[in-house]
Amino acid sequence: MKTAFPNYNYEDMVDAQYRLIKEGLRIKHLRLVIGNSMGGMHTWIWGGKYPQAMDALVPMASQPTEMAARNWMLRRMMLETIRNDPDYNSGNYTAQPRMMKYAIAAYGIATGGGTLGYQTLAPTAAKADKMVDERLATQVTADANDFIYQWQASHDYNPSAGLERIEATLLAINAADDERNPPETGLTDAALKRVKNGRLYLIPASTETRGHLTTGNAKFYAQQLQELLQTAQQRTM
Repeated sequence: MKTAFPNYNYEDMVDAQYRLIKEGLRIKHLRLVIGNSMGGMHTWIWGGKYPQAMDALVPMASQPTEMAARNWMLRRMMLETIRNDPDYNSGNYTAQPRMMKYAIAAYGIATGGGTLGYQTLAPTAAKADKMVDERLATQVTADANDFIYQWQASHDYNPSAGLERIEATLLAINAADDERNPPETGLTDAALKRVKNGRLYLIPASTETRGHLTTGNAKFYAQQLQELLQTAQQRTM
């Protein structure tokens, strides 16, 4: 059943994380804040809101600019598909909406996997069909209302106002074939000019990379991360 629940956004999530660390775990200072995809977006917010809390920041598969363009358009389409499924019943469903798995699968294929990656994995119609069948056969365990809340929370994401406040050494790690954060827009490059000690490592596209999912495999950036931790200045609060 649908229950009343306050809307929240990514800044609220970061505030909750900060309070957990400071008030719950009583950790005074962090060596590293690192996150991938949504976690990468959180990492950008961390740097601007709590600039003295950490030595180093590693936002991955993300960019410090307003949620917009294809990224938000496809998120919106996914959410609208779920909301407009008759099974959803304005959130008062008795079973998970049947169209939910199709919406999630379509968004996943459109925004993760990489052009070269998909061509390598599914070079024929038969292999492409097999991949679709496998995704549709995967059980969706998320609750529809929770899922909508979680994805809607990204709508007003925009940490750009805090870039000049970042004090930690920052290494942004993105993939050249990232469908959600395409490097050809130049948005991340322009934003990093406003970060005092920030740089970008762009993983080259290949048959081994998987677009937005590339940074889920540490082999593509383990060396760069190790070098960062060896060289980033240790600070205390």
